[in-house]
Amino acid sequence: MATIHEVAQKAGVSAATVSRVINNRNTVSDKTRIRVEQAIHDLEYEPSVLGRNLRNSESRLLLVLIPSISNPFYSEIINGIEDTAIAQGYNILLCETDSNPDREAIYFNMIRNRLADGIISMDPTVNKEKLIELANTYPIVQCSEYEKDGSISFVTIDNELAAYQAVRHLIKLGQKKIALINSDEKFLYARERRQGYEKALREFGLPIKHEWIYITDQLGFQSGQQAMRVLLNLDDRPTAVFAVSDILAIGALKEININDLRVPQDIALVGFDKISFSNMTHPTLTTVAQPMYKMGCLSATMLINKIRGKRVDNIVMDHELIIREST
Repeated sequence: MATIHEVAQKAGVSAATVSRVINNRNTVSDKTRIRVEQAIHDLEYEPSVLGRNLRNSESRLLLVLIPSISNPFYSEIINGIEDTAIAQGYNILLCETDSNPDREAIYFNMIRNRLADGIISMDPTVNKEKLIELANTYPIVQCSEYEKDGSISFVTIDNELAAYQAVRHLIKLGQKKIALINSDEKFLYARERRQGYEKALREFGLPIKHEWIYITDQLGFQSGQQAMRVLLNLDDRPTAVFAVSDILAIGALKEININDLRVPQDIALVGFDKISFSNMTHPTLTTVAQPMYKMGCLSATMLINKIRGKRVDNIVMDHELIIREST
């Protein structure tokens, strides 16, 4: 394999001039640039990407933080991030924190040690104070979950409005006894979706009953099933359920089916996210669609612009209620 010195000798220039051509510096004349590029072509020289990045104090690597790779919500967002990053000459490293502070610290140190250029965080479990502190020095963007104080740039949807519209849809269908299956309310999205749920009930003069609100600390199919089991055992059983994620809703649907109840005739059901599985259930699941791929594309674009020193604005994207068989 040819070296930079061999390229320089063939082109009749110094190795520094070859380096300037490779790095697109405009201090080289067009005539010299053409001669160097021809030498590179003739010798099939391939410059060291790692070496060039180290000289430029950049890694061309973006970290993407998620709590768990098993959650299908993240997959489409990740596709958008990766497609955009690659198109801009960057690679991504998918970082599963598993809600573990030790793992989180490893990824934060990668930024501090310049082993990565920036972070896109989709992890609602990440240490907020440390993330905000890091964002004061390094490029960071949040996707979906975000900080209300505005200290970190973000891409999200209006969770309260989306939940309100989902519950309002149930009410317009004649439902009056509507339960909520929520995730841990230490997360902003869970608090906002509960606010939307309660807003719709208050607007139509319907009761907000504590026993109809089930909060789970795990976002999984089994958690949705357990939540539905509890709701079905109530003396005053709800006739409709709004779940703050499709995973919880699909788990709830399984428990409804086990109890030989019909959806939507006996219990109507609405989820949130429009993951791919939501169209494969029986019946298919009414859900709130987030533009997940576009959210990924925009968050990657925002982060790369931050890395390049450009100003970025927060983005609140549109959502859509997808009405299917479960309502």
